[in-house]
Amino acid sequence: MLTAVNRIGANARYVWTCWKVNLASAMEYRLSFLLLAGMMFVNNFIWLFFWSLFFGRFPIVQGWELHDVMLLWAISAGGFGWAAMLFGNFPRIASIVATGQLDVYLSQPRPVLLSVLVSRCSVTAAGDFAFGVAVYLMVGDTSLTGALLFVLGLLISGLLFIAVMVIAGCSAFFIGNAEGMTQQLFNSFIALTTYPSDIFRGLAKLAIFTIVPAGFISYLPIGLLKSPEPGFAILATFVAFGLTLAGSLLFRLGLRKYASGNTIAMRS
Repeated sequence: MLTAVNRIGANARYVWTCWKVNLASAMEYRLSFLLLAGMMFVNNFIWLFFWSLFFGRFPIVQGWELHDVMLLWAISAGGFGWAAMLFGNFPRIASIVATGQLDVYLSQPRPVLLSVLVSRCSVTAAGDFAFGVAVYLMVGDTSLTGALLFVLGLLISGLLFIAVMVIAGCSAFFIGNAEGMTQQLFNSFIALTTYPSDIFRGLAKLAIFTIVPAGFISYLPIGLLKSPEPGFAILATFVAFGLTLAGSLLFRLGLRKYASGNTIAMRS
């Protein structure tokens, strides 16, 4: 028991150190950091501007209003933002495996997947996260309960982004070069999380809650924030943590099939 606790503590210290190093690296060129993050922040607001034009002509679409879509973007962008800032390699698993870069992490005395995920920080993701928080402060429920529900929404959203891309990236262990496929899935997943889930019908709606579970993110503004549905909230949380665990197990299984790329590199 004590050994397990010590191991968890050591891993936590390792993750914290990686985060500090990543932040220091990003802040080394502060102007570049601010420009990249700022451009992403503005880019997201431009999309909301187009949505405002749409809802200016059609105030309600399948029960969704502009307020709801703004919260949808806050949860989607904010969830992606914290995930990419803290675990920035999650969209690149397939590339890392296919090109043999995994060799570098196999030599580390820490869980391989954890080492891969925390070894990179996405600079532009800071703009996504800041955008999500800013929009929430503009239109969200800022009471304690509302804030806690929003944090839960961000947690579910971020975990789903990480889990889906880790699972997709693990395909590289079994089929070889899967970069193109996972990149297409990544782009599709992001796009689907920014559209109200209720505009989909039939098989399409079933698909966004099963095959590509973006629906669990795109329905959060309604099922979690606007009129909380305990059943949906529990299911979304279960799916997020369940897929995260499944991704971890699949990655461990894939390691057994991994063939070294003979990469010679050193990480500080």
